[in-house]
Amino acid sequence: MRVPTLTLAAAGVALIAPATLPGAAAALPPEERTAAHGDGADPEAGRGAGPAPAARRDVPAVTRPERGATTPSRGRTTATAPPRTDTGTAPDGAEGAVTAADLLARVGSCAQISAGRYRTDADSPATVPVCGAQGAVFWKADLDIDCDGQTTAHCNAQADPLYSPGTAYVQSDGRPLNAETLPYIVVPAASSRWSPAASGVRGGSVAAVVYQDRVQYAVVGDTGPSDLIGEASYATARGLGIPAGPSDGGVPSGVTYIVFKDSKATPIEDHQAAVTTGERLARQFVTDN
Repeated sequence: MRVPTLTLAAAGVALIAPATLPGAAAALPPEERTAAHGDGADPEAGRGAGPAPAARRDVPAVTRPERGATTPSRGRTTATAPPRTDTGTAPDGAEGAVTAADLLARVGSCAQISAGRYRTDADSPATVPVCGAQGAVFWKADLDIDCDGQTTAHCNAQADPLYSPGTAYVQSDGRPLNAETLPYIVVPAASSRWSPAASGVRGGSVAAVVYQDRVQYAVVGDTGPSDLIGEASYATARGLGIPAGPSDGGVPSGVTYIVFKDSKATPIEDHQAAVTTGERLARQFVTDN
């Protein structure tokens, strides 16, 4: 089941800045943003990009003045990832020398740092803790597809009824991120449960996302509701061999997100920078844990 990120969207309106796509409009007034963000929205999210996203995506909607954080299930395939020979998926194994097995061996136990646990979908129980490790934080969850950002062939309003043209963090040119081409992950908005920034996790932070025997390096590119976790971009899913359809893609479990503390890919849209930094920090993570 897929649920929307905290990107606010109104029907036919794009909330992005400082540079905007055609048809973009100004951000909602502060009082509407506060109501939409709910508990503890990330104060850093969307600087120069309009308001942070409003709720994770579960159901199609005809109009979207806001995305409610408790919307019912939208439905997602429960199948496991397709064979690795599928067109468009990444090569077998990791993007670098550190393997999935190397990383998973270091996250077998959890030293919980979050004050509570997260739900993976709006109608699911809270079962997912955020865990601390030397040099990183991690969690194990599902993967819902985030297709928000620049309009592309696979990420657009026709393909995705809950599509929003903005992301919490933006490229170096001020445009939103491109979910179809850039591997990025979504983190919960700050709350009393957990503040990502307090753990050194911010926009552009580098993550290693692990599924089965694949590793996909990604950046923190969007924020979601403060009580939900487990979402990544279309490109992240493709790199992991996971069905990437914005309405019916993703997997219900088995994905590990390892975010390296105080890391940063510069510029955020440079995937090779994320791979280079991620590979270095992954080797250090394996050594230190």
